[in-house]
Amino acid sequence: MTTARPARKTGSPGRPGYDLDSLLAVAVKVFNDKGYDGTSMEVLAQRLGITKSSIYHHVSGKSELLELALSRALNALFAVTTEEKATSGRYIDRLEYLVRRSVEVLAAELPYVTLLLRVRGNTAVERRALARRREFDAFVSDLVVAAAEEGDLRPGIDPALTSRLVFGTVNSLIEWYRPRTGGTVADLADAVVELTFDGLRRA
Repeated sequence: MTTARPARKTGSPGRPGYDLDSLLAVAVKVFNDKGYDGTSMEVLAQRLGITKSSIYHHVSGKSELLELALSRALNALFAVTTEEKATSGRYIDRLEYLVRRSVEVLAAELPYVTLLLRVRGNTAVERRALARRREFDAFVSDLVVAAAEEGDLRPGIDPALTSRLVFGTVNSLIEWYRPRTGGTVADLADAVVELTFDGLRRA
């Protein structure tokens, strides 16, 4: 698995209230609103209310902001794959745990995961992110295949298709889920897991 460099931290603000983390949060919102290609450094500076040189104090440009944002989402998802319940026990239980935790990651890192799911590979940074997404997808597919081999899936289920459908459902949450939508993240995860796995498990 490819390891992305961690997000840089800095204690030096470009202006009071703007360290790298807060600058990144605003940049991600602008990228999601206007699209990465439609966002210039001038637009970012205007939204932040600071000069471009203040942004360059933290990063080399918008490409680095994109890389930091995408790495944040990917690192959160990949961290789940190393957790004990995702690596031990029956494979159907590992898969269920991964789905539940992925919903939780999406809710916690919503703007960053939204940006990740919208990239199309137009830049080298985006292509690296898509390659890591494919690694995550492969991890999920392997769990589905192993669960089928253990006899815990309904007969005739296509593992590759199942993987796409399950995480298509999880990923679709970015289109409507908002923290104030109602209910808790646990309720949301329960609903996704129940709807998914009642259909997958052998009766």
